[in-house]
Amino acid sequence: MEFKLRPWNIEDRYSLVEYANNYNIARFMTDKFPYPYTLEDALNFIEMAFMGEPPNILAIEVDGKAVGGIGLHIQPDIYRKNAEMGYWLGEPYWGKGIISSVIPQMVDYGFKHWSINRIFARPFGINKASQKVLEKAGFLLEGKFENTLYKNGEYQDELIYAIRLKK
Repeated sequence: MEFKLRPWNIEDRYSLVEYANNYNIARFMTDKFPYPYTLEDALNFIEMAFMGEPPNILAIEVDGKAVGGIGLHIQPDIYRKNAEMGYWLGEPYWGKGIISSVIPQMVDYGFKHWSINRIFARPFGINKASQKVLEKAGFLLEGKFENTLYKNGEYQDELIYAIRLKK
């Protein structure tokens, strides 16, 4: 399935609500990703996504609609050579190889545009699909923290996967 990465725009607000308002997505995201996901949430998110220059949070577009997102968040202070990657994709597009293709593109984009040498992601221990796509993209498991995350009334394991700039 063909897709492209591009900056978010205000016209994406309705498709953002359509695809992000899904418990099956929100259950693997931080609590900053609300559920239910409202039009106000979409507008706030798009406004925040406009702030990066170059854009650090991109929309995943399929057939002219934003159906997911991926972002790199440069870390502060002594962690400034690191970026955390987060991503999600609308459920109708799962299992089509999109995220497996998006992650390496975002890794290349990140190493090209910022002075970083490590990109990491923190999937939940129960999110096997996310672990699999990270491994497929060349990320290595660096650590596991048991019962560290607290989501929906349950403790979850936090995994740390990372990829480093090849010299």
